[in-house]
Formats: sequence, structure tokens, C-alpha cells
Amino acid sequence: MDPGKFEITGKAILFDMDGTLVDSTPCVERVWGNWGRRHGIMLEDILAVSHGRMTRDTVRAVAPHLDADAEAEVLHQISVTDSEGILALDGARRLLDTLAPDEWAVVTSAPHSLAEARLAFAGLPVPACLVGAEDVRAGKPDPEGYLKAAWLLGIAAADCTVVEDTPAGIQAARAAGMRVLAVGTTFPPEELLDAPWVRDFAGVTFRRT
Repeated sequence: MDPGKFEITGKAILFDMDGTLVDSTPCVERVWGNWGRRHGIMLEDILAVSHGRMTRDTVRAVAPHLDADAEAEVLHQISVTDSEGILALDGARRLLDTLAPDEWAVVTSAPHSLAEARLAFAGLPVPACLVGAEDVRAGKPDPEGYLKAAWLLGIAAADCTVVEDTPAGIQAARAAGMRVLAVGTTFPPEELLDAPWVRDFAGVTFRRT
């Protein structure tokens, strides 16, 4: 396929946020890097497990001796006010403007307040349906978040397409029985589990079927 163009068909698109709708890489690496230095943990070791996962799950993986919930709250309070370097992916606003409120959702490993802040920093609208970290018991690659978004929209899983940038997110989408489109922002195409992929949203369209 042409990685510049893709037509999504179905009844709804479920978007991941970081690395998908929003390029937050500089912010994420800055926050994790500062945290890692305080605890003697290399940024590379954190990033090796953090993409697409909840903050508390990442803390548990790299620093099991720490209180994961407390550390996640510290990281959240820093992240929610850090807007430097946060941008919308090319074409994201144009694509969202073509969708009705019941045709899209955001499913993110971030808490609601952080998701809303980053969407605003990037100049993107907050969807009527937003599933965040506090809405699920298990984060990606568990499918719970995507299944909950489909349920909230009143749309069958098979009629949803998920847009993701990480293997964990792609696994969650497939476990939910949904189609998936990958964005090649965070991982090279060969690590996107054979999912169709695009560079950004400049050539992505939606056709409701």
C-alpha cells in the first residue's frame, strides 16, 4: 500500500493519542528522562517498555521497588502542564473535522486530564468519547479500552478501525476484534506486526459504511 494514503471504512475510528493523534515524543522523553535520572534508571531502559502502556505499568516494570501509583501521580502532575514540543500529526485536525461525534473516540493509556491537556496543546478537539487510564482495569495490550469505547459509541467491534503507533496498541485492537491502521511515528514499519501503515493523516480519509 501507499504509506501516504489510506481510506478507513466502517462506522467509527478509535484513536490512540500519544504518537498517533499527538506527537508528544519530546515531552514524554523529557519527563521520563528527568524521572529516570532521579532514580538511577536509563531513559533507554524506560522507553524499551513504556510505549503504549500505562505509566504505572512502566514504573512497575523498570522500578518494582517503588510505589507505582505514587510515582505515576508525580509523573502525571509534571506532564499535564508541559506543552513544549507537543504538536498534532499532519492531517489529524482535517480528518477529525470530517467525523461526527459518534464516529470517533480516543483510547489512551493517559488519564483523562492529561489526554485533554495534550489534545488542547496540539490544537485538537476533545472527543465526546474518551477512554483513559482510570476507565479500565488493564492497559494495552489488553483490549478492554477499545471494547469499552465501542460499547460507549454503540458500535460493534467489527465496525471499528483502531489507529495505533505501538505493537501493544495493535495487539489490543486485534484482541478486540477490530481492524487496525498503524502510524509509523514511534516504531519502524517492520515492528508494526504486519499492520497497514501510514506516515501521518495527510492522505487518510473515512467512509462510513
